[in-house]
Order: sequence, then structure tokens, then C-alpha cells
Amino acid sequence: MKFSELNLTPDIQKAILALGYDDMTPIQEATYPIISAGHDLCALAETGSGKTAACTIPLIQKIDPTINAIQGLVVVPTRELCIQYVNEIYKIGASSGVLPFGVYGGFSKGIQEAKLNHEVHVLVATPGRLIDLMYDGTVSLSQVKCVVLDEADELLKTGFLDDIEFIMSCILQEHQTLLFAATMAHDIKKLVNKTLHDPRHVSLMQERTSPESIEHHFQYVHPKNKRSELLRHLTEEDMQQVLIFCNARHKVDDLYRNIKKEVKNIEYIHAGLSQEKRSSIYRDYRKNKIRCLIATDVAGRGLDFSNVSHVINWDLPGDDEQYTHRTGRCGRMGKKGKALTFLTRRDLPHLRKLIQKLKITPLWIGKDILQESTPPQDGKPKKRKRNYRPSRKRKP
Repeated sequence: MKFSELNLTPDIQKAILALGYDDMTPIQEATYPIISAGHDLCALAETGSGKTAACTIPLIQKIDPTINAIQGLVVVPTRELCIQYVNEIYKIGASSGVLPFGVYGGFSKGIQEAKLNHEVHVLVATPGRLIDLMYDGTVSLSQVKCVVLDEADELLKTGFLDDIEFIMSCILQEHQTLLFAATMAHDIKKLVNKTLHDPRHVSLMQERTSPESIEHHFQYVHPKNKRSELLRHLTEEDMQQVLIFCNARHKVDDLYRNIKKEVKNIEYIHAGLSQEKRSSIYRDYRKNKIRCLIATDVAGRGLDFSNVSHVINWDLPGDDEQYTHRTGRCGRMGKKGKALTFLTRRDLPHLRKLIQKLKITPLWIGKDILQESTPPQDGKPKKRKRNYRPSRKRKP
């Protein structure tokens, strides 16, 4: 189905056309009639499926720009996703007079309060800062028509269940609630039962968790050779944009220092950088000014990097969900993507479980070490202990 077939206002249709939106993704096509009809919604869809636009477009249609009040509330787990939502709503709704604004920690609360006292129709917020502003009396939710809880599984995973329940309890008037997630954990079911009224359920999660558009490559690399192998891939392969994930900040810093002279247009990002610096890097990366970005999992979820062709796991992620969200940064919106994961011997037990659980087809660069009877050693082989034999005393 095409966006042009929807009953959208001319201003929204024009904005969507300017953004290059044509065919609707499955999640957009499945949820649009439900949201437009005013039903509560619990939607499960894989990463990169177009969930942001799925709720943004019908949400904007519900806003009356002549009323100076917050009519739409979007709650997200991270400031980066908050900024992404604000940008998307602004691009689609600006010509209709719909004004979005984002509030999150790490930014001047005074400036946010000044803007909120002016004019905001859709508020996008992280839970902590939103509750702070509610306690201060700066934010009123009395005219909210629609609430969006995006990346709900991540919101609950990071301990925001009580905060979400409190925020929802403060919206006393009748309203619509839209919940989007990638997994249906126990806490998600609890939240759905507590905050959604007679919701419609949409699940587009395939039996395999990883999108079909992504190829999953694995390579056993001796730790001493990881740098040279990474540089070989970066120079020999045709990579439009690449995102390299490390498991810790200090690894990001070390890797950036070790390859920045050999790789052009490279940057790094993690939670240790200032919010201003992180936002600047994200903007440049989206505009293709940065070809290679080294990151922790701060860049692993929810963010829309539409031009990423390759994801490289410098370290195997700690769990299956992390792997899914990291690799989901490529192969988005129907495009093809390639994920490459470097492995060491200690990764093998977890790798077997990951492949089995996510039902992915591993493509091996070099030997398939899962089929090796004796896994390779990552370091120097341990010296064999000699059996101790007591010396015999010679007879005189």
C-alpha cells in the first residue's frame, strides 16, 4: 500500500513526498487503520521496520495546532531517540503547524521550561526529565489525546516501569495509548494490561528474530590480528557506511586511536562524551559526513541510520538481544545489510546459543570453528605439567 492512498491532509502528503516516503512498510500498513480509528495498540515489530513513522504520521493528524497545549506525548528510553522523534515530527508536521519539543536529562531544564511555557503540541520525553517537569508544574498532561510508548521493552529493561505507570496514572482524561516493542516480555504484558484499554494487537515478528535482509558473517581472529583484519575489511569491501561496536568505552577509545590514521572520515561515540558532542556526531553520521563510527551500545537501539550498509562487532555482544539490535542498524527499510562479528575462543559457547536462538544462518570467513573438533588457542599454549616422580636414592 502507498502513502498516497491514505486519507492524509495535503500538507502531510506533501511532507511525506518530500521525505521520499512511497510504499508503506508492513508495520505501517498494519497499524495505520488501528491508530486512525482511535484504538489502543500493542505492536511488536523487528528493528528497522519503520515503527517511528508508523505512529508519527497518524499522531500528527490528531493534533489541533490552534490549541496551545500538549496533545501528544511520546515517551522513549534515550535522549538520542527523543531527538530523532522530534526531528521526524517536525519534518512531517511543520507545514501543518504542529510543533514538537523534546525534554531529556543532560540539558538545561530552564531552557526546556521556557519552551514549554511558549507553545508545544507534541512532547517527546525520557521518563526521568518528564517527571521532574511534572513535579515542577511546568508540564500539564490534561489535554493529551494520544500517548506513545516506544521501545517499551527497553524502557522497562532500564528500570522505568514505576515511572511509566506513574506518568500514565496522571493522564486522567480519555486518551489513546500506542505501545511499540521488539519483544513481549513479562513486564510488557503487565504494562499492557495495566495501561491499555481493549488494545488491538499486531505482531510482525518473524520466527527468526533477525531480519531477512541481513547477512550474518563470523570470523575467528587471533586477538593480535584483529586490527589488521578490521583494516582489511574496511579497505577492501565496498562499505557505504559502517558501524563498529565495542563492549566498553575504553575499547572504543583504544580502537579509535589505533586505526584513525588509516581510516578516513572516522569518529567514535559513547556515553562518556557530552550530549552536545554526541548529538553533533549523530547529525554528521546521518548526513554521510562520517563513513565509519565506532560506538558502544549507546548507538545500538532505536536510532535510524538509514545508510548503514555494514555493522561490525569488534566484540561479541553480551546477549542475544544486544546482537539483534546492533545488527539491526543495517539492512533497514528493506535494504540489504551485512553484519560481521569477530570471535575468539572464549566466545564459542555463547555463539552456539546465539545462532540457535536467533535462527540465523552463519556465513563463515575462513574456517567454521564451530565444526572444529579442537578449537584454536587465542594465546600461547599452556605448558604441560610433567608428572612428578620422586628421585631414587642410589645405593652406596
